[in-house]
Amino acid sequence: MAWYPGAKKMELQPESDAQPAIKPTQFILHSIVAPWTPQRTYEYWRDSTNLESHFGLGYDGSLGQFIGTETRADANGVANRRADGTGAVSLESASNLQASDPWTDAQVEAIVKLGVWLHQTHGIPLRICRSSTDPGFGYHRLHTAWNPDAHSCPGDKRVEQFHKTVFPAIVARATGKTTAPTKEDEMATPSAKEIAAAVMEYQIDDPRTEGTKYVPAKSVLWWAGADAAQANAKVKALEAQLAAMNAKLDRLIAGATQG
Repeated sequence: MAWYPGAKKMELQPESDAQPAIKPTQFILHSIVAPWTPQRTYEYWRDSTNLESHFGLGYDGSLGQFIGTETRADANGVANRRADGTGAVSLESASNLQASDPWTDAQVEAIVKLGVWLHQTHGIPLRICRSSTDPGFGYHRLHTAWNPDAHSCPGDKRVEQFHKTVFPAIVARATGKTTAPTKEDEMATPSAKEIAAAVMEYQIDDPRTEGTKYVPAKSVLWWAGADAAQANAKVKALEAQLAAMNAKLDRLIAGATQG
């Protein structure tokens, strides 16, 4: 198991020894929906639930590690550990009780440093995960398979920070570049199947709400399809009513003519 030198070790037992090994291929960010320090997060995992993350991050940038990054932690749905032995490294970060606040500057810096270490130590590629199994960086609600309960985690403001600030900074710090990665860099010659999956999972503005709220593109396509089906059904019903009215009118005209 691997322990990050920039975090305070707060080892959870028996999970740290009992849970199976993983090959870390993803880094997934969460908000814990509480203004907790790493110590308080550790106590919650230890005393109140059978779930846990690898890391806990306080508002002040303090970082605790609860399980080695090559051991499964249970915060990411099916990404905890897949059948091929790969899995995700997870970080829970302090937030307000609505998970509506942005990461502090200290939190952003801690996430960037950890992201660089994970890339250098485990070879996690410098791209945003294009699907739920694709190696790279992401956040809890990025893919439905990671977030089957459809939580907003880590929150709208933090999702925006991830795309505009956090992930570009990880890439810049790891490569020595000063510019954010291009879309071509992130895609890294994927297959047609990977592209299709990425398009369906890509987070876009929810057209049903005002302001910024990200949802997978496939959800918007489904809603559009459902709306189109409803509209088509209404058209067919109107066409049937019109045909019935025309038939009735024809009968009336025929009766008047015969009379």
